[in-house]
Amino acid sequence: MGTTKPDRIRKPLRQDGSSLIETMIAAALVVTVAAGLMALACVALATTENQGHLLARTSEYCQDKMEQLLALAFNDSISNTTTIPTSGSGGSGLAIGGGTNPSSPVSNYVDYLDSTGNILASAGAPPANWFYVRVWSIASINANVKQITVTTQVNNPVGALGGRPQSTVTALKVNPF
Repeated sequence: MGTTKPDRIRKPLRQDGSSLIETMIAAALVVTVAAGLMALACVALATTENQGHLLARTSEYCQDKMEQLLALAFNDSISNTTTIPTSGSGGSGLAIGGGTNPSSPVSNYVDYLDSTGNILASAGAPPANWFYVRVWSIASINANVKQITVTTQVNNPVGALGGRPQSTVTALKVNPF
């Protein structure tokens, strides 16, 4: 009959743990990588928060101006809409004109806001402490319909590319409303 070979007795593998120096080097590498990622995450978070906050404000201020303009009578061409509340004379009301380019505002179709959204003086040159510029235009679609467009832009560039958050709102005003 056959003979069987005795099982070999194996030596156990050496199971030494990591040394303190190896552990400290690994921990230092992890901390270094984590610190770099946290710095990047903080910059991204701050930029996103600023742009999101500012875009929300520009949209809100566009809507505020739009509500003010839509409250005017269709044929109103004298109300001063650069003030809150709207005064009965000294402005352009819903007269055709204006523009939606914040870089070249048209007189009587522009106002400047501070960082909290309060209107600053809008006659002549922009005030020194303005934070938002709001411009609007009134266009005639036909004899009974006007298109109102309001654009609000932030004064200071945001982010690495230096973009200025901006929002635009458009609505139609129909006669006799």
